Amino acid sequence: MSFISLGLSEPLLKAVAKKGYEQPSPIQEKAIPVILERKDVLASAQTGTGKTAGFALPMLQLLAQGQSLRNRPVRALILTPTRELAAQVYAEIKEYSIFLDIKTAVIFGGVNQRPQVATLRSGVDVLVATPGRLLDLHNQRVFNLDKVEFFVLDEADRMLDMGFLRDIKKVLSIIPAKRQNLLFSATFSREIKQLANTFLHNPVLVEATPENTTVEKIEQSVYRVDKSAKTSLVTKLISEGNWQQVLIFTRTKHGANRLAEKLSKSGVEAAAIHGNKSQGARTKALADFKTGSVRVLVATDIAARGLDIPLLPHVINFELPNVPEDYVHRIGRTGRAGNSGEALSLVSTDELDFLRGIEKLIGLRLQNKTVEGFEVGTHKEVESDERPDRRNNNRNTLRKPRNTSSGGESKPKSRGFTRR
Repeated sequence: MSFISLGLSEPLLKAVAKKGYEQPSPIQEKAIPVILERKDVLASAQTGTGKTAGFALPMLQLLAQGQSLRNRPVRALILTPTRELAAQVYAEIKEYSIFLDIKTAVIFGGVNQRPQVATLRSGVDVLVATPGRLLDLHNQRVFNLDKVEFFVLDEADRMLDMGFLRDIKKVLSIIPAKRQNLLFSATFSREIKQLANTFLHNPVLVEATPENTTVEKIEQSVYRVDKSAKTSLVTKLISEGNWQQVLIFTRTKHGANRLAEKLSKSGVEAAAIHGNKSQGARTKALADFKTGSVRVLVATDIAARGLDIPLLPHVINFELPNVPEDYVHRIGRTGRAGNSGEALSLVSTDELDFLRGIEKLIGLRLQNKTVEGFEVGTHKEVESDERPDRRNNNRNTLRKPRNTSSGGESKPKSRGFTRR
């Protein structure tokens, strides 16, 4: 199938060709025609499947076909959980709309709001935003959302993980009831389906991959190792393997800082990225990682959500996540767009329950590997700075399931899902 057969207009086909795309991905092939029919969509797609184009291309086409309003009020609102994802989606939409008379803007926290305010007041057709900054500027009456025709909730599962349910409901209460809704999520948990029922109207269910499955082209393995030996082992693997681009996940912000410092001291250039870093520092760390001046990026789950790192070959779970679905999100950073990748996990004895939960979720027994001198029981003493960080016991460590019931939401409920 080609993009032409999906019913896209000439300006969008030119933009797609300019980016070098020849054939649509499965999520694009399934979602674009449905969205062009102006139907609500509940879509499941793993990272790296091209989901942004899946909703952006048809949305832009419908906006271009619609009535052009002189003051350019916000007609499409895309809500994302993180700054990095917001910036990434904004950049992609700018590329897709290069041959259209459509103005796009992005707003998120952590940076000066004045340039964002100026852009919004000059008029914007498509707005990409994180919940906090969106509601903040709306409360300041910088702009209004009473002309919104399209509402996109991107990475909805992470939105709920990060505690944004109340903000999502607030946003839904200030946009028009009559609109087209698109919800994208990596997983279809019970909470996601409950949320979908509060604002999607007879949505078409679009699945690019089976629920909660991992990318087939990722080689997954486990290294059983003492907790105190993890830093030494990861340094050895990266150095001796001559790995040039590695994304490592830790549970805490302090743990990310500590590991990045130790790797750098051992000669492996590394940078940490997490919520306590300024937006400028996070942007620089990601840029340095992409250009190769930094070989290792150490991140927490929330900070890494939505990172677009083409052809990333290696992902390491320095510590296993206690929520099995987060494992799927983590390793989905590699093996993207049909490329192969490697995901390995360093598992200490106290993480075996987490490992069993992950294997149950993905329906796969992960391959066990060992490195001579790093077998379990050879490094029993825990180094003092490897002890659990008690000052940073934030949401990246242990997270209780959130109450994501629809509460007082009064929007019409869906009567059911149409699967495609």
